[in-house]
Amino acid sequence: MKLTKTFTAFFENEKSGGLLLLFVTLISLYLANSSFQSDYTAFWEKDLGGHSITHWINDGLMTIFFLLIGLELEREIYHGELSNIKNASLPIMAAFGGMLVPAAMFLALNFGTSTQNGAGIPMATDIAFAIGILSLLGNKVPASLKVFLTALAVIDDLGAIIVIAIFYTSTIAFINLAIAIAIWAFLFVLNRMKVHNIFPYLIGGIVMWYFMLNSGIHATITGVILAFVIPFGNGDENSISHKIEHFLHKPVAFVILPLFAMANTCVAIDSDWYVGLNHPNAYGIILGLVIGKPLGIVLFSSIGITAGLCSLPKDLRWAHILGAGMLGGIGFTMSIFITLLAFKDPSTIVYSKIAILVASLLSGIFGFFYLKYTLSQKKKTI
Repeated sequence: MKLTKTFTAFFENEKSGGLLLLFVTLISLYLANSSFQSDYTAFWEKDLGGHSITHWINDGLMTIFFLLIGLELEREIYHGELSNIKNASLPIMAAFGGMLVPAAMFLALNFGTSTQNGAGIPMATDIAFAIGILSLLGNKVPASLKVFLTALAVIDDLGAIIVIAIFYTSTIAFINLAIAIAIWAFLFVLNRMKVHNIFPYLIGGIVMWYFMLNSGIHATITGVILAFVIPFGNGDENSISHKIEHFLHKPVAFVILPLFAMANTCVAIDSDWYVGLNHPNAYGIILGLVIGKPLGIVLFSSIGITAGLCSLPKDLRWAHILGAGMLGGIGFTMSIFITLLAFKDPSTIVYSKIAILVASLLSGIFGFFYLKYTLSQKKKTI
């Protein structure tokens, strides 16, 4: 399979960004558990215009991350892996399994309890981390595996966004929501009228974000829906969509996601930190990500292929799908993001974050060494 220039650039940015995420997470955990703990924690909670710095990152900067996700999804639909229904079916089926099975495992342990709202936590995959780990395997990785994991993670994130919009919205201010929708509709009309000036879309997007923020629906949803009214054209390097996507790759990978990671892994880990893992919520997160993700991805891929809905690319084997499923268990960014929406109790949030870190670490280790073994075995047989 020949990879496009756009996909290769995206993959390389996510690879570097994933490795940077790992570094800043370790730095953040160190600072949060060092003599700098009080100053470091106070910095992220510092008031800035009525909200903490962490809040501005989570509700403001992360909207830009979701805009990039939307633009990437749009590109995949028009010109990428998702443009052909036969090719798209496999990662779509895999993504469904990778969301439903972990959520079901979590609910099996938490249904009817105060933590059942966390079912969305193990549904997510961190694109940057997953690709970053995959990239460590070098040029032995088949092109189809890179595309499969990337498409799977993008669809997975879209699913997480839908879950956030439906299940993590408590009250809705309908007037503000109506204004946000009206702005989106106006931008859609501009798109259909082939208005290719970037400024109306950016200004409209900012105003739409403000009203969405005050509607009760999480403001980051603005990023995704804005992406689909930005003119795509023929998708070449001169299109607005391509220019914005290309411009956002590095700021998102090297600024926004690292800031999100540092602000949200500012976790003081006590000597008895493992006590908090002895809870159905932690069990659900860890089992959902470490076991549920690969199980759901392999199971639903198998169902899709058996039913004739999709096919396995020639350079992929089931061992590769299982390895990708393991890497899919690296929830991190989106899992932490959903945690902040699912729970209000500070201790529950802290222990959920620790469970996510443990599960993501295990998934990354298992996925890396399993794929390393699998790919080396293939190399020996050639």
